[in-house]
Amino acid sequence: MNPARSGRIEFFAVANGLFLLALALLCILPFVHILAISLSKSYLAAAGRVSFLPVGFTLASYEAVIDRRDYWQAMLVSVQRLGLGVSVNMVLTVLAAYPLSKEARQFPRRTFYVWVMFVTMLFSGGLIPTYMVVRQLGLIDSIWALILPAGVPVWNVLILLNFFRRLPVELEESAALDGAGHWTILWKIYIPTSLAALATLVLFAAVTHWNAWFDGMIYMRSLEKYPLQTFLRSIIAVKDMTSLRSMTLAEARDYATISDRTLRSAQILLGALPILLLYPFLQKYFVKGIVIGSVKG
Repeated sequence: MNPARSGRIEFFAVANGLFLLALALLCILPFVHILAISLSKSYLAAAGRVSFLPVGFTLASYEAVIDRRDYWQAMLVSVQRLGLGVSVNMVLTVLAAYPLSKEARQFPRRTFYVWVMFVTMLFSGGLIPTYMVVRQLGLIDSIWALILPAGVPVWNVLILLNFFRRLPVELEESAALDGAGHWTILWKIYIPTSLAALATLVLFAAVTHWNAWFDGMIYMRSLEKYPLQTFLRSIIAVKDMTSLRSMTLAEARDYATISDRTLRSAQILLGALPILLLYPFLQKYFVKGIVIGSVKG
């Protein structure tokens, strides 16, 4: 290999590694900072003495979060939304992607439907018409108001249908020769050979549902039906107007250890923990071969 070319490749590898390291730090350091605040005493955090290591280490904020019933109620709503939302998203995504992945001779109107779905990614009816539809369907203050309006994630459908189109056509043809119908081909061939793509889409759907907060603020009327991110947004946006003058001596001592800032940091960290724990279980599918060895001869 040309020495000059080899040197350019090595330089690019080093520069690319440093760039990706910087991006990783930009993502990780805010979490480290919030973690340090949640583990520090409130007056030290307010004084700006907390950076990336706890100062005046204490678990008082986490103990206070454990005692908050409204926080765990919001967590339960988010878990319910995650289970129902991801299930609905994946079922509808698979059922939409499978027919759209067929050739025009098998599904003559395929191109038309693909373009119709694509247009919905660029344009929408708007917030007010969407709210009116949800209200007319009687979904206000219901968990389904957080799930059904986004039941078909078009971007995920496009990803999956393109993945289906890359699967060896010999698999489907051999199954059809043996008398298999579309349902059998879908559940016995397409689904098992698409686990990596499906795992990726499950992660996309889970992150979307877990991080969503705006729809909860619009469609939920009761505070106890807020999903976790909407609840966190409400406690972060609303400032604590408690005056130090009205505190008792015991409350003043507690304020030295825990405050709204440290309490919010603890709640944010606990709120991000479930999705961070989900990711490692899906990571293994990202690096697996999908159809290696599935077509022989």
